[in-house]
Amino acid sequence: MRNALTIDVEEWFHVSRFRNVIKPGDWPGLESRVVQNVCYLLKLLREHEVRATFFVLGWIAERHPELVYTIAQYGHEIGSHSYAHQLVYEQTREEFTDDLQKSLYALRRVVGSEVKCYRAPSYSISSRNLWVFDTLFDNGISIDSSLFPIKHDLYGVSDSPTEIFEISLNGKGSLTECPLSTVSIAGKNFPVAGGGYLRLFPLWVISKGIARINRAQQPAIIYVHPWELDPLQPRIAVSFFDRIRHYANLETTAGKLRTLLRTFPFSTLGEIVASHKPPGKRPLLTLESTHESNLQS
Repeated sequence: MRNALTIDVEEWFHVSRFRNVIKPGDWPGLESRVVQNVCYLLKLLREHEVRATFFVLGWIAERHPELVYTIAQYGHEIGSHSYAHQLVYEQTREEFTDDLQKSLYALRRVVGSEVKCYRAPSYSISSRNLWVFDTLFDNGISIDSSLFPIKHDLYGVSDSPTEIFEISLNGKGSLTECPLSTVSIAGKNFPVAGGGYLRLFPLWVISKGIARINRAQQPAIIYVHPWELDPLQPRIAVSFFDRIRHYANLETTAGKLRTLLRTFPFSTLGEIVASHKPPGKRPLLTLESTHESNLQS
């Protein structure tokens, strides 16, 4: 059973937990470390002959087009991670559409082909903004990987399906959703999808979770950020909780990821979706309000 490895390509200062301390206007003056971190990841993946899906910010594609081009030349899949890493549930439909289209334009200019995959910043699609799926579909996205079936202070749709499934869009088509991986324990979903959970949990927890998902004949959807392999990144003054969530165990990520790459087979989201038949087409929660935003500007 192959699993999907996904990389959310953003700078250390793009993370949502820093949004009240670092504003978008500050970004151009901060130290950029994304090129060296992604190149390290590319080398690691090449050593293990693994191809992955790289969800890239349009903001980064504009400033480092050579990086996006190199990712694609190494045979990896390119997806959109938005343009400016703004939480989707804080955007109006118009703001989201503009951000999405800017990101797709920036990426398509570099790779010279359509971009079919999308992941929302901080998995910020919720039951309040299901209209997002219509907008993604209308802009050529056929695979989304934004839903995290857990409860979390920044994200999560706890009653979302936990397996790959189809979202029906009011008769005009459907979009494939690839939720981040969880395992059910005592009736509750626990994350084993990588990222901060890979850094903070013992490796055996993540490995057992992936193995359990595979035994059920399902692929795991795993993610990591380039900054998570960079223990020398700048430190900023944030709350104790945010320091732990962002900086803890950065020096362990590369070693843990190497072990996962040796232990489990991985590929791109596109290849996983093509080889894995979703369990029937069904709507997510309700899409009755997909044509009206519940958010006000």
